[in-house]
Amino acid sequence: MLLCSMKTIKDVFTDYRESLSEVYNRSEIEAITLLTVSEICNLSKAKIKAFPETELNQQQGDELSEILTQLKTGKPIQYILGKTEFYGLTFKVNPSVLIPRPETEELVAWALSSVGSEQLAVGSILDIGTGSGCIAISLKKNLPDFSVSAIDISPEALQTAKGNAELNDVNVKFIEADILNLKSDIEIPKSEIIISNPPYVTLHDKTQMHTNVTDFEPHMALFVPEDDPLVFYKAIVDFALSHLVQNGLLFFEINENYGEQIVELLSNKSFKNIELRKDMSGRDRMIKATV
Repeated sequence: MLLCSMKTIKDVFTDYRESLSEVYNRSEIEAITLLTVSEICNLSKAKIKAFPETELNQQQGDELSEILTQLKTGKPIQYILGKTEFYGLTFKVNPSVLIPRPETEELVAWALSSVGSEQLAVGSILDIGTGSGCIAISLKKNLPDFSVSAIDISPEALQTAKGNAELNDVNVKFIEADILNLKSDIEIPKSEIIISNPPYVTLHDKTQMHTNVTDFEPHMALFVPEDDPLVFYKAIVDFALSHLVQNGLLFFEINENYGEQIVELLSNKSFKNIELRKDMSGRDRMIKATV
């Protein structure tokens, strides 16, 4: 059945289910179809579910057909639509940046709740490896009195992040820098909070990952050497020792397989109040520590 001849939303779901079964599992297909129909037809997800017999016009059918063609290659729906939602905000995304993940929303929530518990009324935040800017921008949006800076090695990623800051009407200072080889002429002031979701995927992990990640998302933001999987954590920990204020907070998103090693790394560098936390799926996914 061709999408261009489709008449209803129900037909779209049937065709997407049949066409994408070799690329995604059933629940992923349902979620992708729901998101796509909502975007193209400008309907709420509740209305889509409640009225599956709603008829589509020719333009909607053509657009849904074109998107399906791209989805069958494994291209993520977020890149096809050019945007995604993160922490209640809209972010533009493209192949120069990682697609923000729900686990990272949990990291942002933890940082925000920690600011409240530490009763930090104002201060500075640094996001290392900002990508789309999702962490820095979400923190700035929720902590408007804080000064927020973000660094990334990729000029293309920084361009996307700057656009997202404008889109969400926040002021974030973006800095092009390589945390593994920080040049002496780049001045980064001390912060109350340093937060990072650095590359942490090993080549072994890659073999178990979906091709829509490995074939389309930026490898520079994903992968680390098999013989030194904590390379970014080591560099950021050393950086944080000299760039966090006394009792400043360090937050990491981590590879679930290296939680204990990162805890040990922090402990050996005299960080205190080290907390390893699981994500919504029950996997070790984030760490908080005090300098």
